[in-house]
Amino acid sequence: MNEKIRDIAARIKGLRLLSGLTPEEVAKVVNVTPEAYSQYESGEDDIPVSLLNEISEFYKVDMTEILTGISPKLRDVCMVKNGEGLRVERYDQYEFESLAYKYAGRKIEPLLVTLRPEQSPELVSHKGQEFNYCLEGRMKVTIGREEYILEPGDSLYFNPIKPHKMVSLDGKNARYLTVILL
Repeated sequence: MNEKIRDIAARIKGLRLLSGLTPEEVAKVVNVTPEAYSQYESGEDDIPVSLLNEISEFYKVDMTEILTGISPKLRDVCMVKNGEGLRVERYDQYEFESLAYKYAGRKIEPLLVTLRPEQSPELVSHKGQEFNYCLEGRMKVTIGREEYILEPGDSLYFNPIKPHKMVSLDGKNARYLTVILL
């Protein structure tokens, strides 16, 4: 089991215990089965970013705190130098880099995402709104039954409640900026 996944799972379990809730109660709130929630909390399964966001909203803590164990402190300005974003590896095909993880009380989550061509990810959905801006390579975005090809400079704004996924094309990595309204 990946040590980072185990650490995140322990923080989620700690939040639940501090709140005096059962795993079943939290599973119901975040709309997953009690079995799936138990796997997330024990570190047996990796937790999707969208679910981490729901859990952070439920406990009224910043997602950075769940990911790192450190509470963000900045409230007026947050600068993150190139390559110094908080890396969040949630799926084999995606590498997320949080670009505002130090800013407390974020209303949006800007992430630099690298898509790896090895595998095709599963469809995901989450609340809010999502904006994607292709920086490098080519990528296919599937939203529901529609497919969109993005090349550098292309953007897409959509309702992420609809199941969606991003796939790199041409056997190469693709990079894009995603901004998610929380």
